[in-house]
Amino acid sequence: MSSSTTGPDASYTAMDKDVEAIGAHCEFAYCHQLDFLPFRCDSCHHTFCLDHRTETAHKCTHAGEWAKNRRLNSVGGRATTPIQGKPTLTNATQCSEPACKTFVNTSQNLGVHCQQCNRTYCLKHRMGEDHDCKNLVPLGARPLDMALQSNRDKIKLGFGRFKSWGKERQEALTPKPKPSSKAAQLASLNALKKTAKGDDKLPAEKRVYLHVEAEAASTTAKLPKADLFFSSEWSIGRVLDEAAKRLQVANVNNRVETEEQRLRMYFVEGGRLLEFSEKVGSALASGNTVVLLRGVGPKQAK
Repeated sequence: MSSSTTGPDASYTAMDKDVEAIGAHCEFAYCHQLDFLPFRCDSCHHTFCLDHRTETAHKCTHAGEWAKNRRLNSVGGRATTPIQGKPTLTNATQCSEPACKTFVNTSQNLGVHCQQCNRTYCLKHRMGEDHDCKNLVPLGARPLDMALQSNRDKIKLGFGRFKSWGKERQEALTPKPKPSSKAAQLASLNALKKTAKGDDKLPAEKRVYLHVEAEAASTTAKLPKADLFFSSEWSIGRVLDEAAKRLQVANVNNRVETEEQRLRMYFVEGGRLLEFSEKVGSALASGNTVVLLRGVGPKQAK
């Protein structure tokens, strides 16, 4: 009878030890939960449960130490190995792809570190296109790096906007057929000169008469178009300032550093953006059409 009662007790105790041997207790204060798949923090080297596996969750006393050590062990800015240490249950982490539940850095699943976004993925999501790498902000990226990337993205957006605008508006802004005869051309130019407005103090021989428009999609003008004349010796930058004033278009070029709000001038007949430093007399001729645009980027090739 005595032996029959002690047998189950001994068996129960042995089973309890076997269960605890499978996992580990969370070392976070007030938790101590038994976790069968514990996580080992590479910064403080303590073991935690799923809920307290991150440095923030367990208030790590050596936060960031693992990243510092990895940088020190790297060569030329690149880690010598994708994953440091032998994969075990204690340093297993979940794949960084949000929809993936696979644990990596285990004996069954190797983790692959992405050098671009600085995250670790399973084999299925190791390629950049599989985890949308191009749209992720790299972990540990400095604010300056992020600002530079943002500026590059804005420039690319400007180029794309210009190309898109060119395709959509090319037909609408293509100059109307010029009169074929010299007499008709002269009559058309004389009509332009009669309606054009500008600085009356400019000598007649230095005037260049232009059709000026404000592109509606990127600018807000009280006067959408006007016939104006300018000095052939003026720069395109000065012409743009004067044209914006005449059409009542907001011009903040002297207060902005990015292309997003910068106003530029498009030469319709030439099919290109004009540089601010170009001279009117060398870039344009009387009868040409120019359009004011905003946020289309620097000068484009034909």
